[in-house]
Amino acid sequence: MLPIKQNDPKALFKTPFTPTYWKTAAYELKSIRMLVVAAILIAMRVALKSIYIPVGESLNITIGFFVNALGAMIFGPVVAVLGAAVSDTIGALLTSASQGPYFFPFIFVEILGSLLFALFLYRTKLTPARVILSRFAVTLGCNLILNPLILSLYYQMVLDKNYTIFSIPRVIKNLVLFPAESLLLVIFLSAMLPVLKALKLIPAEQAKGMNISNKHVVLVAVLLVIAIVVVIVYYRFYLVK
Repeated sequence: MLPIKQNDPKALFKTPFTPTYWKTAAYELKSIRMLVVAAILIAMRVALKSIYIPVGESLNITIGFFVNALGAMIFGPVVAVLGAAVSDTIGALLTSASQGPYFFPFIFVEILGSLLFALFLYRTKLTPARVILSRFAVTLGCNLILNPLILSLYYQMVLDKNYTIFSIPRVIKNLVLFPAESLLLVIFLSAMLPVLKALKLIPAEQAKGMNISNKHVVLVAVLLVIAIVVVIVYYRFYLVK
C-alpha cells in the first residue's frame, strides 16, 4: 500500500490496524461537515429507538442498525463511538418512561456495535462479504453475548428480578433475523453509495456497487452455523459456571 496522507479524501485502507487509519479517523472530528452529518444520523438513531416491534419481554425487532452502519462507514470509528454514546444516552432518557429506567452499561452495547461496523466499513473497499461479516460481528458480539450479560445485571440491580442469560426467544430472534438483516444491509448500503459519492462523504473508489451472488448466500449460511455453535458453547460454559 502506498503512503497515505492524513485525511486524504481518496484514501482506502486494507486494514484498520495501522496508525494512519486511526489518525484519519480522529481527523474526522475536525471536519464540521462530518460532525453535521453525525448529528443528523444521531438524531435519526434516537428517533428510530422509539420505533420497534415487540416480540417478547425486553425483546424487540428494530431497524436502527441500518443508520448505525451507514454512519460508521461515513465517519469512522472515532466519531462513531462518540455518536453511539450520545445517541444511547439521549435515546434512553427519551424512552425511559416506556422502556424502563436508564441503565448506563447498555451504552457499551451501542459503542461496540458502532465500533465493529466502522472497523469493517470505514475507508475500505466495500464488498458484500465485508458487509455481511460486519453484521455477523455485531449480531454475535453485541446481541448474543454482551447484551444478555448487561440485561442480567439490569434485572438484578434495577428491577430486582431474576433474568436468565440463556433466553431461547432472544437467541432464536437474533439467529433467525441475521440472514435477512445481512443481505438487506448489503442492499441498503449499495443503494446509498451513489448518493454518498455525489455528496463526497466517502472516497470515490469506495462507491462501487455491490452485487449479491450465490457465494454470499453460502457465506451467510456458514456464518449462521458458526453463530449457533458459538452460542451453544458460550451459554453452556456460562450455565456450568
